[in-house]
Amino acid sequence: MRLIRLGPVAIRYALGAASCAYATVGVFSLTGYAGQVRSVTEGVYSTGQAARGQQIYQVECAECHGNAMEGASGPPLAGESFLSNWSARPLANLVDKIQKTMPFNLPGSLSRPQSTDLAADILRAGKFPAGPVDLSDAMLAQIAFPAAAMSSSPAAALSAATSLPPPEGNLAELMRAIAFPNSNIVFNVQLKDPGAQPKKKPASSPFDYFEWGSTVYPGWLAVDQAAVALTETAALLLTPGRRCQNGRPVPVDRADWKQYVAALAEAGKLAHWASQARNYEAFVDVSDKLNDACANCHKVYRDKGGAEGSGAARCQ
Repeated sequence: MRLIRLGPVAIRYALGAASCAYATVGVFSLTGYAGQVRSVTEGVYSTGQAARGQQIYQVECAECHGNAMEGASGPPLAGESFLSNWSARPLANLVDKIQKTMPFNLPGSLSRPQSTDLAADILRAGKFPAGPVDLSDAMLAQIAFPAAAMSSSPAAALSAATSLPPPEGNLAELMRAIAFPNSNIVFNVQLKDPGAQPKKKPASSPFDYFEWGSTVYPGWLAVDQAAVALTETAALLLTPGRRCQNGRPVPVDRADWKQYVAALAEAGKLAHWASQARNYEAFVDVSDKLNDACANCHKVYRDKGGAEGSGAARCQ
């Protein structure tokens, strides 16, 4: 990997980030001291606040997460899988996620107070007791979810049994992160010969890492890497404990799922061989096989769930 020499400004920034990280570690190191961190079990929100949050929830969240937070196209916001996911994490993280990423099709549209009220409603749905005062923004960093018991973490248990780490993202996140962008690189070879593309200009000023990165592995090198990524994704699609966006388990043990995953890996290998041979003409056939591998799986496990952002019926 190519290294970039940092200038004085970047060094100061890095030192500042390190200091910030040290301060954060310092905050969490205090969790062992009484009175420093409260649990959501200690009545950290009021019933009135949860009622406000419930009104917001029905308008903004229920369509994706279900009327009772049981999960629909989005994951459940109550129950064992939710608590396992948020085990020992600060309540501030949940409020941040709500404010910055929700609703799915209109992220950032909720205010901080609305997001905090929604968190209160989620605690109510989780049967955590209410207290005498509203949950405030100043309180959030000092409140955390309880640590989930080992039996409450099926993903960790299954992954441990197979010597695999528990999955970080859900199936939709994994597909968007790896399969979607890298498939498009392969598909694009039908339209543009990677060996005939002009060399990209160096990154402009001010420096942009993304722009710079696109100049480092251009042309066929990008196709080589996309093919490897698609092939290696197969193991991740079979990781025990991974869930779909709607909270249901990915059907990793089903014969047809394994067949679809194997077809994706095979298409990735074909793409890699053709790319290493710099065989531009072969990519018409390669793209057909990759498209079939994706489409056959999507018909069964994705398309019946509806458009992007929906999918209550997926992974059934």
